Parts: sequence; structure tokens; C-alpha cells
Amino acid sequence: MSTPNFVGLSAVILHRPDEGVDRLARQLRLLGLNVERHWSPLGQDEPCDIVLVDADQGWNGLLPWNPGEARVPVVALLGSEAPGRIAWAIEQGAGAIIPKPVTAASIYPALVLAMHVFAERRATGEKLAELAARLRLRGVVLHAVETIARAFEIDEEAAYRRLRQSAMRRRITLEQAAVELLAGGHRLPEVG
Repeated sequence: MSTPNFVGLSAVILHRPDEGVDRLARQLRLLGLNVERHWSPLGQDEPCDIVLVDADQGWNGLLPWNPGEARVPVVALLGSEAPGRIAWAIEQGAGAIIPKPVTAASIYPALVLAMHVFAERRATGEKLAELAARLRLRGVVLHAVETIARAFEIDEEAAYRRLRQSAMRRRITLEQAAVELLAGGHRLPEVG
């Protein structure tokens, strides 16, 4: 992973005004971020690339997404060791924590970590969705294999190989090949 460049990105700090938040905003601007600050719920369409949120006093509804569905990287600002506050930060999608009182040296590493964790979570979610879709199509693949086996009077293992070879030749997934075959959009794989 390369280190992210924050120049031109926008950050929203959800925290009551205080000296630590002033220091945080100043450091974020030095890193090239555009910074907005307020202590009210983040708007559903409020543009931002990263959110820094007070996990000590945050509440459900402060961020416009359901637990586990963060739309942007989240950094928790946390001065407490209370397990409930840490759990709340995690539920909101925090990928990093900046301890309070905020120090300049803690900001950049937390931003990098939050961006990395967010990217990994997103990639994992996409992969899981892809695997779930493929799993849902397993019955279609089985039906296509049975169709090929009957048409060519071969066993299911040989029919599966033909379907797989057809998919590989056309550079599509096995599931796509099965769907096309059953929908009549592609002929049965050639003999041999």
C-alpha cells in the first residue's frame, strides 16, 4: 500500500469547539485537507472524504449511516477508555483513533490507518458480495451441467469440464456461461 496523499480532500470534524480541535483542524489543513467543523449530525449529502468524530460524546444518528456501513474513512477522537465508547466508535466505522488531548504527531498516522482500513473493508465487502452472488448461482451452474450431460450423453464431471472450458475460452465466469447457456444466449459447448 502506498501512503495516501491528503491534498485536496475534505474532512469534517464532529466535535465541540476546544483547543484540541483547533490543533487538529490546523494540522489537517497543513496536510492539505479542506476542513469543516461542527457539532451536529453529519448531513446525508454533506460532501467529505474523511470524518473525525468525538467518540466520547458521540451518539447514534450523529453519522448518517447504519453501524458497519461507513461511506468514508472514520477516525475516532477518544479521551476515554470506556469499553462502550470504544465499541460505539467501532460500530460507526472508525478505522483509527486519535487520543485526546490531540497531539500533532498522532494525526497523520491515524489518517493513513483509517484510509487503509476503509479501503480494506470496502474491498472485502465487494469480494463477499461477489462470492454471495456466485453462491446464489450455484443452482444455475448445476442445471447447466445437467443440461450438457443430457444433451451429449456424458457424465456430470465431463459436462462440468465442458462448461468450464467454454467459460474460459470466452473469458467469462462459470456462472455467466451457465446463465447464458440456459437463457439460450449461447450454444452448448462443442464436443471434444
